[in-house]
Amino acid sequence: MQMNKTAEVELSIDKDWCKGCGICVAFCPKQVLELNHKDKSEVVRIEDCIACMLCELRCPDLAIQVTKTQTQVETVK
Repeated sequence: MQMNKTAEVELSIDKDWCKGCGICVAFCPKQVLELNHKDKSEVVRIEDCIACMLCELRCPDLAIQVTKTQTQVETVK
């Protein structure tokens, strides 16, 4: 039996801080984010996120936080 590490990504957006400028949406290479009906950023495809952190780095209001975690998965050989 072997243990493999897999990365998981968590994206949190502070809706009170987000002003809906769309910069995070424009910079995301995988189209993970979209503006919702209230013009606030929203995660719509978390499974496509590659944790490049461009959304967090480009957000002028510091409303986005990207967190990477690792979990261990057992594989049988």
